[in-house]
Amino acid sequence: MRQRRLVTLGAALCTAALLGLAVPQGAAAVPEKCSYISATSRPALTYGQTGAAVKQAQCLSNVWGGQPPKLTLDGVFGSVMLKKIVWIQGCHGLPPSGVIDARTWQVLYHPALDCYDPYPA
Repeated sequence: MRQRRLVTLGAALCTAALLGLAVPQGAAAVPEKCSYISATSRPALTYGQTGAAVKQAQCLSNVWGGQPPKLTLDGVFGSVMLKKIVWIQGCHGLPPSGVIDARTWQVLYHPALDCYDPYPA
């Protein structure tokens, strides 16, 4: 009887875990504190640009794995941000262009769990 309960409990926990992983990653997946632009707005961004979209990318990169450095949320795409974006792109197998394009936005919103590339000094 006890073994049957444990098996049932284990099956229920596995099902709950799988259902949790199957939830679509739409707007609800956006970290609440990163709401400087709409989650569907993903303009191409390059070094030197400024504005709310840059601030959104800075915020998302700070949430991303908690990796240093934490970027200042100033809306300026500067050299520190460029270095971090290139690193994030490399971690996801993207060309390390430093340009935040559609694929880079995708990984900012839905990052890999881990990166084994050392952060550049």
